[in-house]
Amino acid sequence: MHNTAANLRPRAAIFDLDGLLIDSEPLWQRAEVEIFNAYGVPLKPEMCYQTVGRRIHDVVEFWHARYPWEGPPPAAVAERIIARMLELIAGEAEPMPGALSAVEALAQAGLPLAVATSSQLVLAEAALKRLGIGGYFEAVCSAQHEPYGKPHPAVYLTAAGRLGVPPEHCLVFEDSVNGLIAAKAAGMYCVAVPYPAWRDNPRFVIADEVLASLAEVTADWLASR
Repeated sequence: MHNTAANLRPRAAIFDLDGLLIDSEPLWQRAEVEIFNAYGVPLKPEMCYQTVGRRIHDVVEFWHARYPWEGPPPAAVAERIIARMLELIAGEAEPMPGALSAVEALAQAGLPLAVATSSQLVLAEAALKRLGIGGYFEAVCSAQHEPYGKPHPAVYLTAAGRLGVPPEHCLVFEDSVNGLIAAKAAGMYCVAVPYPAWRDNPRFVIADEVLASLAEVTADWLASR
């Protein structure tokens, strides 16, 4: 923990979505492997880590540049993956440990909440509906609507603007390095809650704090900020 924690005095909290609130990373891997393989891209689940935290259209362009395929353009492939994810989220997605209690604790403390995600807005809304927590968030912001996705800070700056809170007074929760970089570039205090599969990544050292799970985010934890 950095010594700045006691001086944070957050006035808002912003959450990433995939891998932080909802355990969708395995679902993304399934959807991407299934659909990319159909076009001859030799994608394996462990390779998906290379694009975690990026927008799906950026992910498709990333793999198309390395394994060009004949047939539908990248944008059409991205739409297929989005459609598959909608099915998987609605039928299988579960909350990450502590996600529901953390959201409730911060809301009860009076902090306005937002989501800042790389996922398409339709996927974000489906995920929040699946978890039953959509009503807690004053803003749901997707990098789909930004010129650049994470690790660019645009979606976090948009979220802060929607909440009416200066970036330096925003408390961010992120599970990926790309998202962490985005939040720090926005000038925000970022708490990393690394997705278990990449918890050992040394780049999480740039976070202001690192937690094992959102279960640690309680009223007492917030009061100590």
